[in-house]
Amino acid sequence: MNHPPPMAEGKASTQGPGALTGLKVIDLTRVLGGPYCTMVLSDHGAEVIKLEPPQGDETREWGPPFDDVGDASYFIGINRNKKSVVLDLSKPAGREVLLRLLEDADVLVENFKPGSMENHSPMGSLGCCSSPA
Repeated sequence: MNHPPPMAEGKASTQGPGALTGLKVIDLTRVLGGPYCTMVLSDHGAEVIKLEPPQGDETREWGPPFDDVGDASYFIGINRNKKSVVLDLSKPAGREVLLRLLEDADVLVENFKPGSMENHSPMGSLGCCSSPA
């Protein structure tokens, strides 16, 4: 498992336990609404593990301005208080890691196009991603 460059720790980092301390969130979000949702969860103390594709989250390049390692300020702000891990979900090994992460996770947040999770093996077999009948 590769790790992207660490996100900058800034003054916005959570100080002390929050109302959601102890909650584990797996973050498969991208762009705006999903990352904002998981940012709020992390701001309130949840452990958020952001999974990025091998090329990194596309918003790392949404600048200027950029920090010293080249991450856009938008990316840094919306992903504060999160752990970030590179995971290639197109490969079986990446999907296996995701399933292991989900074993003790409380929440999975994704904002793919409708139907993407159901069609993305092994996610469709989890029974967590399908709409009620």
